[in-house]
Amino acid sequence: MINGAEEVALPKSRTAYVADRLKDDVANGVIRPGELIKQTVLAKRYGVSATPVREALRMLESDGVITYSPHKGATVRELNPDSARDLYRLRAAAEAVAAEMAVERMTPAGLARIREKHAVIQSALASQSATPAELSQMNREFHFAIYELSSPLVLQHIELLWSRFTPGTTIWRSPEDAAKLQAEHDQILEAIEQNDAKAAGALTAAHIEHAAAIREQEPDLRASGTDDRQEFSSR
Repeated sequence: MINGAEEVALPKSRTAYVADRLKDDVANGVIRPGELIKQTVLAKRYGVSATPVREALRMLESDGVITYSPHKGATVRELNPDSARDLYRLRAAAEAVAAEMAVERMTPAGLARIREKHAVIQSALASQSATPAELSQMNREFHFAIYELSSPLVLQHIELLWSRFTPGTTIWRSPEDAAKLQAEHDQILEAIEQNDAKAAGALTAAHIEHAAAIREQEPDLRASGTDDRQEFSSR
């Protein structure tokens, strides 16, 4: 039972609220691929009844984030290697468009927020004060500070793509890789500051492709789910 203050904070649709919370937990690695999702646990965590949790899981199943088995229950879908590569290609294309749109629609407040998120990563790398998981979250906040300036439609699409690939490890665990990724952030920010939409888009796409390459090179970072193309084609 939630209190009155939380009642006000919740959106009109409890199902949408739970779906958003679930997507955030999946994207942030709170709920990991293959992990059994217990409806009673989620209902307690989100302060709602079982009904909106059940409905939200159905929504995410149709989006491909969740898979459901009558015998196993609901779990976060584990991507196979080919699907992971496809996902990164989609991300590179979508996030390039989002970066271009963000530059075209840039505001002083938006630019200040992007600079702030960039500086947070820079400070953490310089002081070596953040864990790889924390750096990964900072990276997400930097990117979404940009994408939030594009459009709600584009942002929603990108959020879904990010929620589809949530391995237990992160590409930000190597100091060398982290430094290179942040150097690419430097270039993206510079393009944004120069109001160069095309360059911001191209640099963003290259950055996503670099992230994909890092993941491909590390055996324990690669997607390892089973082939789901037959299941998809049979629907």
